[in-house]
Amino acid sequence: MTAPSPDSTNAQRTVSLIPGDGIGPEVLQATVRVLEAMKLPFRYEWCEAGAEVVNKYGTNLPRETVESVLRNGVALKGPTGTQVGLGLPSANVGLRKALDLYASLRPVRSVPGVKTRYENIDLVVVRENTEDLYAGLEHIVVPGVVESLKIITEKASSRIARFAFEYARRNGRKKVSAVHKANIMKLSDGLFLDCTRRVARDYPEIAYEEVIVDNLCMQLVRNPEKYDVLVMENLYGDIVSDLCAGLVGGLGLVPGGNIGEQVSVFEAVHGTAPDIAGRGLANPTALMLSAVMMLQWMKLPDQAARMQNALMKVYSEGRVRTPDLGGKATTVEFTNAVIDALA
Repeated sequence: MTAPSPDSTNAQRTVSLIPGDGIGPEVLQATVRVLEAMKLPFRYEWCEAGAEVVNKYGTNLPRETVESVLRNGVALKGPTGTQVGLGLPSANVGLRKALDLYASLRPVRSVPGVKTRYENIDLVVVRENTEDLYAGLEHIVVPGVVESLKIITEKASSRIARFAFEYARRNGRKKVSAVHKANIMKLSDGLFLDCTRRVARDYPEIAYEEVIVDNLCMQLVRNPEKYDVLVMENLYGDIVSDLCAGLVGGLGLVPGGNIGEQVSVFEAVHGTAPDIAGRGLANPTALMLSAVMMLQWMKLPDQAARMQNALMKVYSEGRVRTPDLGGKATTVEFTNAVIDALA
C-alpha cells in the first residue's frame, strides 16, 4: 500500500495510540507488543477517546488527543463505541473531520487457512470520508419530519478519485470502479461521477467503469473477483466495506486506514465487543493488519512485510486461533505466536 506520507527517515518516530472502548485496549496492547518485538524506532504517546472517557472529559474526543495526532502525524487506534440514535456524535467521525482524513482505505484480502465461500479475494475499498449523508448534517423540520443533507462537492469528489487512481497506479492495480446511485440522485451522485471521469482521463493505463451501488452489492456476492479498486461516496463506502469484509471472514480480519495529506490514523474497523472485553479472548488481527498499513504509510516496507508475513504464517499453520475463528487461543497466546513467527 502507498499513500501520502511523511518522508522516510531512520530517526525515532512518535506514534499516537488511542485504545478506545471494549476490547480496544486489549487488541492495541497486543499490536504494540508485536511492534516492540520488531525493535522499530518508535516511541508511543497514549491518548484517550471513546464512550468510556466521556465522564472524565465531557466529550468522547478530547482536544489533547487531536493535538497529539496532529503533532505526531500518525496514530494507531482501537474501536470506539457510539450510541445508536442518541448521545454524542461519533468520535471516529469527529477525528476524521478534525484532521481532514479524507480517504478511508480498506484492503480486503483472503486470509490463508480461513475458510469462506470465496477464495483469493483481493480488492480495495476507497471511501470519501468527509461529506455526504454520513457527515450527519440533519435537523427536525417539524415534529415527525427530519431532514438530512447530502452534500457532495467537486473538491472532495475529485480528491478521492485521484487518491483511488494514484493508489491503483502505485500498487499495480488494473481497474477502478466508481460506485454511485446517479440514476436516482442525478445531481449529487452525478457530480461525483463527473469528477471521477475527469480524473480517470489522467490514468489511461487503468481501466475505468461505473457501477450502481445496489447492483454492486449483488455482484460482490456473486462474483467478487471481477472487482479491483472500488471508489465511492461516504455512506456507500461504510456499507460496502463491511460487505466486502464478510467475503473474507468478517471485520476481525480486515484493516483500515484514514488518510490525510500529512496525518493518518490506522484503526480496527470492527466493533468494541463489550461481551468479551477484559476476558483475553479478542482477536487482534484487524489492528495488527492496520499496523502493517501504518508501516507502509511510514515508508517502512520491509518492516511491514515482516509483520504481515508473520501474521499470515500463523494463519497458514492453523494451530493458534482465537475463539471467533473456532480456536481456543487467548489474545496473549495469539500475539505470542505472531511474535515467534517474525522472521
